Amino acid sequence: MRKLCWVCWAVASLFVVVSSQEPELSSARVVFQTKYGDIEFGFYPSVAPKTVDHIFKLVRLGGYNTNHFFRVDKGFVAQVADVASGRLAPMNEEQRREAEKTIVGEFSEVKHVRGILSMGRYSDPNSAQSSFSMLLGDAPHLDGEYAIFGKVTKGDETLRKLEQLPTRREGIFVMPTERITILSSYYYDTEMESCENERSVLKRRLTASAIEIERQRMKCFP
Repeated sequence: MRKLCWVCWAVASLFVVVSSQEPELSSARVVFQTKYGDIEFGFYPSVAPKTVDHIFKLVRLGGYNTNHFFRVDKGFVAQVADVASGRLAPMNEEQRREAEKTIVGEFSEVKHVRGILSMGRYSDPNSAQSSFSMLLGDAPHLDGEYAIFGKVTKGDETLRKLEQLPTRREGIFVMPTERITILSSYYYDTEMESCENERSVLKRRLTASAIEIERQRMKCFP
């Protein structure tokens, strides 16, 4: 019985380790630029594929440019406003059409901890559009209630600067007293960047090989 219990414990422990593993990030990275610094984040397509496709399309369309963080609650969330109402610049038809889409709630077992990206929504679980939060601390009460779709990969120092800014309270929201504008955004692919480096190395090696072959040819076949 004791041996059997030990086996059960081992299996249970293995399940905890496996189930607590972090989802795999895709190779895409998005960067939001603010006057306080850049914030880079990646996506969890295996966790929330529809949400990832929607947010990434809005980024590619330039939808988040001139948008802002309307909420900064220290230790809780820094929340980006809905694109349709939060931008300073006017939107074109394609941007507006994508920004006003609602996304089905893709709830998962991923935990709300600092750095996680989590969709904002109304009471309807399928009402998320383009507002999302960057977690500034652990928030277990949000687990399973809001769709997690990625995490911050660089820029925690920028988030800490935002946390230090003066705020005011409006109902349940803690909001910065000044506008924190997303000045611009861009995206890149980490695998393509890696391939670029590999191509550079390969090119140097091929050049060196060509020189060596020519040296041998001149030596052996003058």
